[in-house]
Amino acid sequence: MKLSLFPRNRFGLAIIFVLIVVVSSMAIRIGLLAKSSSEVDFTILNILGIFLFGLLSDLLNALYASIPVALYLWLIPTNVLGKRSSGFILLGLFFIIILLFLFNGISEWLFWDEFGSRFNFIAVDYLIYTTEVIGNINQSYPIGWLVAIITLLSAVSVYMIRNFLLQSTQNQSAPFKKRTAYMLGYTALIAFVFVAFGNTFHRFSKNEYVNELAGNGLYELFSAYRHNELNYDQFYKTVDTRTAFEALRTLVKTPEAKFVSPDLLNLERHIQNDGPEKKLNVVLISVESFSADFMEHFGNSKHITPFLDSLADHSLLFTNLYATGTRTVRGLEALSLCIPPTPGQSIVRRPNNEHLFSLGQVFKTKGYKTEYIYGGYGYFDNMNYFFGNNGYEVVDRTSINSEDIDYENIWGVADENLFELALKQLDDNTRTMPVFAHIMTTSNHRPFTYPDGRIDIPSHTGRKGAVKYTDYAIGKFITEASTHSWFRNTVFVIVADHCASSAGKTQMPVSKYHIPMLIYSPGNVEPGVMSRLMSQIDVGPTILGLLNFSYTSKFFGYDMGNLEPGRERAFISTYQNLGYLTNQGLIVLSPRAKAESFKLVAGKDPIPYNNAKQVREAITWYQSASYSFQHGLLK
Repeated sequence: MKLSLFPRNRFGLAIIFVLIVVVSSMAIRIGLLAKSSSEVDFTILNILGIFLFGLLSDLLNALYASIPVALYLWLIPTNVLGKRSSGFILLGLFFIIILLFLFNGISEWLFWDEFGSRFNFIAVDYLIYTTEVIGNINQSYPIGWLVAIITLLSAVSVYMIRNFLLQSTQNQSAPFKKRTAYMLGYTALIAFVFVAFGNTFHRFSKNEYVNELAGNGLYELFSAYRHNELNYDQFYKTVDTRTAFEALRTLVKTPEAKFVSPDLLNLERHIQNDGPEKKLNVVLISVESFSADFMEHFGNSKHITPFLDSLADHSLLFTNLYATGTRTVRGLEALSLCIPPTPGQSIVRRPNNEHLFSLGQVFKTKGYKTEYIYGGYGYFDNMNYFFGNNGYEVVDRTSINSEDIDYENIWGVADENLFELALKQLDDNTRTMPVFAHIMTTSNHRPFTYPDGRIDIPSHTGRKGAVKYTDYAIGKFITEASTHSWFRNTVFVIVADHCASSAGKTQMPVSKYHIPMLIYSPGNVEPGVMSRLMSQIDVGPTILGLLNFSYTSKFFGYDMGNLEPGRERAFISTYQNLGYLTNQGLIVLSPRAKAESFKLVAGKDPIPYNNAKQVREAITWYQSASYSFQHGLLK
């Protein structure tokens, strides 16, 4: 193949490398655009932005990706580069390069299919937990065929450009001094790009799919790794710290609470509920990726949650509850610590997250056995360490004998086996003391596999089947539990960790955080509907309120049974954007000290408007939560 447009020397190799990066990246963009055509607003400005900002993103990515090639061209002497053996090494290197970029294209396609976005912090996590992720990919997709196809395409591509690659290494003189001058210029350009371009320059549209398409997957992955944790005071809109805590004391004060200290930074409160405490067992089931709209009670017509829809009629059903984030660790943080999300990673994954004030700690002070029961290996997402150091005993997959497992995939055992383990733990522990058990399911997760013969949807056919199987497993658990002696003294709380999808046209699609919660306890909790706006961080205090517990609290959450009308709010977040939802609208705090206010109208895009009071409240909650964790005030 002749490529006469490029210089026939070692620097021509750099140009063709950049061309490979840019062309492959643009091809991925076009493919994702076609895939998401129904979600994209096809205006002239959006299309121009997708491809112009996209080209810039691709060039920046190519600049970083070229670092190994630049080092190679700088350090290899001409007499070595010109040898025949070096030429074959070069062909091998370009084969690997093309193979990796084709693999990246498939990875981006699959990631977009599940999350509706370019690579982000989730992808960074996937690089850390390679066993689970590679296993998940292998179980979800025909990975052998995909590898064979991209290997063949890579070999064909290298064969087509082989003459150019080999000719570029022959009889070309480039003194080391000259190469060093080029390398210094390249290094200066890299340094400039690193400082001048962040990960938001391509976010020009109100349509979030458009912004994602204008990005570059590998560039976004690099940026996500750089911004794994964000210092609130450095990146977000702030007020004076003492002013923030003075305002927060007003916001967290509720009728049943009394502060134990006049110190503004001390949020510790004594919660006093009148009457006798109810020392009932509490089984908190956090369901993997369970959106509210899976249930018929929220408008679903697919009949994929028959048991939970039936149970809802006999439960206290919460219809206006919102998850704090889009990952399991964010949901676990909210349910255990009852604090708003902080920018960057969940506290579950952060250093110095030991000995925090938690829901498990409150139950322990009341004489409860507290356990976190998980069907996978608890080292994933740092769950073992976090729960083990914050008031819980961890019981995970290692506690299940192999002969007791009907089915398992890379994420964990089938949910029915998880609940069999939970029944055993409850049987053993309720003999001597009341129990608080937090159970985390896994089956509603790609590859969506489960035992055959349980439901009328075959395994490995998609999300609907996984949802229906989890519903089946919960039904089997509750039915079996009803035959045990401890059942009549037990409160079952069923809530999602987060929704099944966080993708939407807007930056923070509120509906993608809407989750259900049922509290079921015949004879102990009156069935009904709680329609008040509520945050996932309110679940813990609300449970404690139902039990009529008096305790000392550092929680940011409310007991919704005691909260005065008009004070409802919810917190929703991505890794960088912090949302504050009230009945008046949505406030979004984002890096570069940006604060936006939106009115929410059903069926319409969010409408910008000014609400200075709500902005101040949002800053107060988020700044104080971040400060409290960083300065050990949550311990």
